[in-house]
Amino acid sequence: MKSTELFQSPFSGQPSRTTGGGRRSSLSIASDAFVFFSGAVAALLLVWTFSTFSNPQTTQPQPNPNLITHASNPKPEPKPFLPSVSDDVCAKNFDGLNFQQDPPDPNFYDDPTFGYTIDTKITNWDEKRKEWLKQHPSFGSGAEERVVMVSGSQSGPCTNPIGDHLLLRFYKNKVDYCRRHGYDIVYNQVLLHPQMHTFWAKIPAVRAVMLAHPEAEWIWWVDSDAAFTDMDFQLPLQRYKNHNFVVHGWPKLIYEKKSWTSLNAGVFLIRNSQWALDFMDVWSGMGPQTPNYEKWGEVLRETCKDKAFPESDDQTGLVYLLLKEKEKWGDKVYVEGEYYFEGYWLEIVETLDNITEKYNNIERGVRRLRRRHGEKVSESYGALWEEYLKDAGYGKFSWRRPFITHFTGCQPCSGKHNQMYSGQSCWDAMRKVLNFADNQVLRNYGFVHRDLLDSGSVSPLPFDYPA
Repeated sequence: MKSTELFQSPFSGQPSRTTGGGRRSSLSIASDAFVFFSGAVAALLLVWTFSTFSNPQTTQPQPNPNLITHASNPKPEPKPFLPSVSDDVCAKNFDGLNFQQDPPDPNFYDDPTFGYTIDTKITNWDEKRKEWLKQHPSFGSGAEERVVMVSGSQSGPCTNPIGDHLLLRFYKNKVDYCRRHGYDIVYNQVLLHPQMHTFWAKIPAVRAVMLAHPEAEWIWWVDSDAAFTDMDFQLPLQRYKNHNFVVHGWPKLIYEKKSWTSLNAGVFLIRNSQWALDFMDVWSGMGPQTPNYEKWGEVLRETCKDKAFPESDDQTGLVYLLLKEKEKWGDKVYVEGEYYFEGYWLEIVETLDNITEKYNNIERGVRRLRRRHGEKVSESYGALWEEYLKDAGYGKFSWRRPFITHFTGCQPCSGKHNQMYSGQSCWDAMRKVLNFADNQVLRNYGFVHRDLLDSGSVSPLPFDYPA
């Protein structure tokens, strides 16, 4: 269950922006003409495959105080386990959430007209969520920053012999990140609408998760072939407080070049709201389940002249909505371009050794950063790092760990990779990136992959590593 894969030149320019929906200013490295030419050439190279999207970063390393992440608010002290405690106490987890209390008072779930399918209209969702939270007060505290991650893949086995193994590792990577930050994760392997396949399958899944999790403020779609490569970095949710949808891209390429490679629909954050349901209704209206699917393909190609294939796709559809219905949707869409909300793998993988060396050098000089600690308190150590990363920058040319690395064009399940690089280069890069991320997890368990290309071997870490 992935969005269409698409290569964009690693030299494409990327504008910067301010927080809170302010106007953007360009930080592009190349000229606009070169940016557009690079994107067009890259799009033509990708006619062979289109099942996930990616957009690289090109921001010069500029410290941005708006992107500094901090540990979340301190969580309540966990209660010690006592065999004789009451059922009421056992029903609550360590965050005080009550998983067994569901009062008999009616709510939207009791409405026979309420449904999860994409063709069922939902109204007054904000009020329904608010009422549900009143009925379940333990979920009210912290609801504004509660996130559920969603990902997925096909229901059958992969045709690439190592595809299922790679998808399992990508899934483990997401679970590791969610466990570290207290997020729920939903992984879907079925088509929730039989006609909404490939890149369109994500919309029914996100919508269903939204309705099943009224306690969550944000639903975060992450493609199956995207890996978290900075386990410490947290979503800067305050940055998006006035927005309902966050996607990685470049406003200049959207509004001036009208390029279908101007944003990436493989990773996005969407607020659990009536706005989001209405937006997805319109967005999915360009999909293969509609009688106007072929017509939409023509419209999208006419809108984005560089679109490389005739079918209507979710990514170009998103560009279309920003171009043609900007007044209705655009003010609530945040086009993120200042950090690796998702980043192109080919420009990232060769930087990992240097990044590791930089981090190790800092730790050697700062005892508190290398102190051993329990995994549950990792967020506080991530916050400590920000003091030492203020000059690292974000995106391309930065020595900060990239947040998310997206393997666009590699197709780990089918193996039908982009012809501009070999399959082996994809699989080796995936191994290296996943082990780089895994080292950040294994560190709390006392082990490390010494060789990023060797997934099966680990070594125990000495006390006070890496001093």
